[in-house]
Amino acid sequence: MASEKVDNDRRAMRYGLTCDKGECQERVNKNGKEVFEVCKFKPTIKQVEENTQDSQSCHYYMQKYDALVSKHSLWNYHAFFTIMKFNKKLFEEYLDRKVTVFDEAHKIEDQIIQFVGFDIFSGQVDECNLNSEKYDFTDLDSMIQLTDDMAFSYAKKIKDIKESAAFQNNPDYELMTGLERRHDRSAQAKIDIMSDKDNFVVNTPQKDLNGNFRTISVKPIDVSKFANSFFETEYQIFMSATIDKSSFCENMGLYQDDVAFVDTKISPFPIEHRRIDLLNIRRLSYGSTDEDELEVIKTIDRIMDEHSDERGLILTSSIPRCQQIVRYLSPKNAQRIRLCHSKNKDGKTQDEVISEHATDPTGVLLSSSLWEGVDLKDDLSRFQIIAKVPYPNYTEKRTRAKMNKFPLWYTSQTLTKILQGFGRSIRSDEDWAKTYVLDTAVNNVFFKGQQMIPKAYYDVLGMDTV
Repeated sequence: MASEKVDNDRRAMRYGLTCDKGECQERVNKNGKEVFEVCKFKPTIKQVEENTQDSQSCHYYMQKYDALVSKHSLWNYHAFFTIMKFNKKLFEEYLDRKVTVFDEAHKIEDQIIQFVGFDIFSGQVDECNLNSEKYDFTDLDSMIQLTDDMAFSYAKKIKDIKESAAFQNNPDYELMTGLERRHDRSAQAKIDIMSDKDNFVVNTPQKDLNGNFRTISVKPIDVSKFANSFFETEYQIFMSATIDKSSFCENMGLYQDDVAFVDTKISPFPIEHRRIDLLNIRRLSYGSTDEDELEVIKTIDRIMDEHSDERGLILTSSIPRCQQIVRYLSPKNAQRIRLCHSKNKDGKTQDEVISEHATDPTGVLLSSSLWEGVDLKDDLSRFQIIAKVPYPNYTEKRTRAKMNKFPLWYTSQTLTKILQGFGRSIRSDEDWAKTYVLDTAVNNVFFKGQQMIPKAYYDVLGMDTV
């Protein structure tokens, strides 16, 4: 199995392994003593800085340390935030930079929350020999008790295994490392929540098909108190075409007087290349009638007929809505559809589906997840349809709690996603595509969020530029 994980790149990534071991540091028994041993292929940052590393040094650490010792470096959010959260002191001298540039800044809250929220899985509860029925998965105090019980259980497991004859004769340090990691995470979870209980919310637990508990997440409502620890250079530049100063500063815990905001008055892309047609077909919501839904799909069918010899993109709010659109489209247009989600049933990645789309001269991508982060340049998409306004999931408790604390946040999140969607098919000043918006609810979003709309969108939305 180990060789299969290494030989198959995709599976190796899925298992979190990038070499034949996957552990950069492991415990070994030497002369009857338990010691840590670092992988022989892992260089030190000093070796990389002085260019004295071995020629067979680990590619991952070579790239990571090269970035740290360089005058300029490019990181993804998760890699950089991991250093800022867990290894700041270790790499302190290499983090002394003057300026940090954060691209796609509208997504920073989602990145930060990965480091301050936490999830509990049914497998962990089972591993700790705890009865999930004892806990109230809607109550924060009960979840604190669960994390406490898990930490106690892991501590006992670690003690019992270490004292066992089997471990003494043939120690399994990989098992021990995993247990200790889960113990520390459970113990830290309680500390994090207890530091500010009012700032954490328990989301509705996810269950399997039999109604059994599968996972629960506890997330902070306000991430602003955590944000500053990730932004420590003298100057920070936050880049995005879809943020407004007020809501961004509120979310990130920044004082507006300390922030200069640059709002491009006119888009560099010609207006005739990025037309937006607000068709106002029907208002789609949880209370929509079948007639409303079918009228929108009928309009999608008509637009696809008008663009019968071009590739396109259809964006909506959920996977069930995607399935409903395919079900009621005409057969000829349904055949043009290629469903594309972050996770697809056939195991294909989003990039693989888009690559297939590029070979289909009249193909149309249908998705609830391609609102941002995808580049459908030139004839990869000459028309795009926004079928349903992508409101945040109101059924999530954190969403409701966030709305109560920050009234404009819900509108800001929705508006940002819509504006990001507008840009999926127009990627340069020579590129062009037409956008159709079918859900009349978009007018309400634009009205509530009119102060948040960047000026570069005023012309295509028919807004007063004065």
